[in-house]
Amino acid sequence: MKAIVLHEPGRFELITKEKPSDPEPDEVLLKIKKVSICGTDLHAYKGKQPFFTYPRILGHEVSAEIVAVGSEVEGLKVGDKCTVEPYLNLIEDHAVRRGKGNCGGTLSVMGVHEDGAMQEYITYKASYVHLTNGLDDDQISLIEPLAIAAHAVDRAGLIAADTVLVVGSGPIGIGIVANARLMGVKIAVLDLVENRLDFVNNKFPEVETILLSEDLDKQLRTVFEGELPTVIFDATGSKRSMENSFNLVAHGGTIVFVGLFVGAVSFDDPNFHRKEITLKASRNATASDFKKVINLLRSGDINTEGLITHRIAFDQMKDNFDTLFQADQNLIKAVVDF
Repeated sequence: MKAIVLHEPGRFELITKEKPSDPEPDEVLLKIKKVSICGTDLHAYKGKQPFFTYPRILGHEVSAEIVAVGSEVEGLKVGDKCTVEPYLNLIEDHAVRRGKGNCGGTLSVMGVHEDGAMQEYITYKASYVHLTNGLDDDQISLIEPLAIAAHAVDRAGLIAADTVLVVGSGPIGIGIVANARLMGVKIAVLDLVENRLDFVNNKFPEVETILLSEDLDKQLRTVFEGELPTVIFDATGSKRSMENSFNLVAHGGTIVFVGLFVGAVSFDDPNFHRKEITLKASRNATASDFKKVINLLRSGDINTEGLITHRIAFDQMKDNFDTLFQADQNLIKAVVDF
């Protein structure tokens, strides 16, 4: 079978390797149908991804079909459509026992710490497989990033009286909007890329958009009726943006960092205490987030139409990956089609 290996930043290779053997009793054999490209993949290609090692087969946003099941597997059968929860814990530590397998101390992420799905077949633990029958392959390939967004919204503990600022209108920011709007809260999206804000305007007409300017405080107070937002989701992975969120959140408000960068975040401690800010990180997603998103896609409460803006054939990916970094491509989400 074929696979694509990222040997080092900027260098892919299309290789032939042995197809996986029959699955172990607790595993399934998956035929990969589509893999969405994540910001993690883009950063790994540029050599800017934390927690990453080379060489690596990328890919953790998966649409697949089950082609074989292990002898002990129940509830899954050949022909089922599925996606995978790409976060495996090598040891069941305190976090995992408390239901936080998304951030266990020995977390191994598919496509980051171990080889991912940018290959024609993989075997995977059945307990991490989520059935997606009734959804199309495009929708299925978007479940993982939408689950990350759902997890971030859950971390914030939104109530109807909250006002929400989403900083960054990439796929995760858009996913946060798609999930948070179901809570009935007022939402604004901030970005410095105008075409992405245009996408948000077209996709979610009820959501306010703000193009970054020097008078951001005034812009926010105009949108939020004289107040600052009570909840900020920062999905930029930008040190400057993340640190500035302490100045933009309302007194008593909450900040959720969804993006990350290599380095330290610093903030003014008196301001942090004066406002009594709640600061949270949001990492990956849990099984319940996956199930929630799958149900929202099936019900139509989350609509993925238009999110995939670029398509690349699997055997052409290594020669076309660089195009995804071109500003004039207006990339929202790219998918690799097998």
